[in-house]
Amino acid sequence: MTAAVVPLEVPPAAEWLEPDGLGGFASGTVGGIRTRRYHALLLVATAPPSGRMALVNGLDAWIETAGEGEKGEGGKSVSAERVFLTQQRYAPDVVAPESPAQLVSFVHDPWPTWTFRLPNGTVITQELLVPAGRPAVALRWRVAAGAPAGALAVRPFLSGRDFHSLHHENPAFRFDPDLTAGRVRWQPYPDVPAVFAVSNGAYRHEPVWYRSFLYTEERARGLDFVEDLAAPGTFRWNLSDGAAVLAFTTDHAALGWTGDSVAGFTQLTTSERSRRSKFATPLERAGDAYLVKRGEGKTIIAGYPWFGDWGRDTFISLRGLCLATGRRADGRAILLEWADQVSEGMLPNRFADRGDAPEFNAVDASLWYVVAVGEYLGGAGREEATDRKRLQAACLAIVSGFASGTRYHIHLDRDGLLAAGEPGVQLTWMDAKVGDWVVTPRIGKPVEVQALWLNALRVVSRWDDAWREPYERGRRSFEARFWNESGYLNDVVDVDHQPGTVDPTFRPNQIFAVGGLPYPLLEGERARRVVEAVERRLWMPLGLRTLPSDDSRYIAHYRGGPLERDGAYHQGTAWPWLIGPFVEAWVRVNGDSAETRSRARRCFFEPLLRHLEQAGLGHISEVADADPPHAPGGCPFQAWSVGEALRLERIVLSPEGGR
Repeated sequence: MTAAVVPLEVPPAAEWLEPDGLGGFASGTVGGIRTRRYHALLLVATAPPSGRMALVNGLDAWIETAGEGEKGEGGKSVSAERVFLTQQRYAPDVVAPESPAQLVSFVHDPWPTWTFRLPNGTVITQELLVPAGRPAVALRWRVAAGAPAGALAVRPFLSGRDFHSLHHENPAFRFDPDLTAGRVRWQPYPDVPAVFAVSNGAYRHEPVWYRSFLYTEERARGLDFVEDLAAPGTFRWNLSDGAAVLAFTTDHAALGWTGDSVAGFTQLTTSERSRRSKFATPLERAGDAYLVKRGEGKTIIAGYPWFGDWGRDTFISLRGLCLATGRRADGRAILLEWADQVSEGMLPNRFADRGDAPEFNAVDASLWYVVAVGEYLGGAGREEATDRKRLQAACLAIVSGFASGTRYHIHLDRDGLLAAGEPGVQLTWMDAKVGDWVVTPRIGKPVEVQALWLNALRVVSRWDDAWREPYERGRRSFEARFWNESGYLNDVVDVDHQPGTVDPTFRPNQIFAVGGLPYPLLEGERARRVVEAVERRLWMPLGLRTLPSDDSRYIAHYRGGPLERDGAYHQGTAWPWLIGPFVEAWVRVNGDSAETRSRARRCFFEPLLRHLEQAGLGHISEVADADPPHAPGGCPFQAWSVGEALRLERIVLSPEGGR
């Protein structure tokens, strides 16, 4: 009896992600060809969530229908006939082998599973999963239908490099294995974690270099794109005897397999299936990917595959990933982990991957923290008095530091608004910089920074009434100074700290005066006009554009090398995370009824959800082209894109009106 298979419905270039909750992950494409330097099977965080290294980059897998030493008719030797389950791309641009087994289906839920059909009709499944909290990846191959498949051979490719780098053939690489029953250990370089391979197959040591793997996504991004990888040996199984299991890890004990590999994989799938089934929606399960360990607490990875935990991204994302989904314990752990990081009123915007000092180059990251703390403390849960005291102290230190004056000319001005910026520094979320070129400097008083500042003052005034007067003063100034008589809000006032100057650029940042924050600064007719203008000029199905198409600086596509991409980043390119504040604003100005929320879900939210099966499977990308067909770009798995979608799903658009 032949098992039914589902036709392949997702693009072969679409990407899957299996995170480990420590900052590491496995990732790749549906079609199996690695297109990024970050695609790997075992990529671990050596100092969670930092110090990430690619250890096992990929593998070749094939079925042998006859092997060396076997005899055919007349006693003649029979050569092994190989049917590959995998393909690789090599420079200059060659894909090999040309005719692999047919990939007939792929699913990424509950974990990536491929179904292949061999020329003789045999159907084989390949499963891959990463267990939560362990630096490991496990794979299993099984015959699902048809005749016995013969022997399975798998040859892993190793490097041992920083995950941002590329690897090249060199004499220092150590191929020598340490062999014990059911386990192989490699130590490619002295300062790189050892790799353990655990399997129920037979290992043959066959060291060889595979040269010139070509990564098309890196080439498209204008970066180095060719790599050499080491192949120490080959694992073999007779699939007629049952499933083939192979796991890679940096900590054999952490894998938790006490019996044979097949039983270990079964235990792993049982526990992971149970854990993953607890999430209420697929989007909520996607959100879990970004919550990772930092020290004794937790933090949020801004995006996979290349971002770490960024302050701004963390606190924007936390409201959807944790608070909207009821994960208050995780939200608490993250907020407390960051509470002691306040320096001169500022929180770090970025922790470096390896040892460098934190970067304090964001005016808004600290303010997003205050907003997140305000929502956390205003929620339905009960907090320990010591937790509340620490969180409130951090927030008060932020507003006090900003008001007194801190780095980068950040200070409270006489009008109650927050001034910030100096030449050569990018402080707002529009933070693209190439060399000394700050693409959107926005020095002065940016509109969304004022919305955040006034929301932060409103939050802390609940605990200290002294901050109420600056809030009221700033609120009056905002209404008087930002309104543009054309029916929208200016992007920056007091440009370059020159009193009375205005940057009237039409940007999505103005939406934060109406939606996206607890306390709107505009209401009534002006709020309605802003939302209508943003919808008409900036909205597209994957978010908001960063400039309207009639602006002379508008760039329709996000592509090319670093200079071209960073130049387009906030000059037209659309951002899915902005759909959250936009839809919240739209609902507010249209009456916030059950009917309004239903209409918003249909018009704005459902088109966004269709993207879940287009790029980073189950997730939402970082950016998209401003012009049709709105090709996704940047990180295919982005925390604040998913977080804001969750906030919409669970809070803003809930039928009960849960905001």
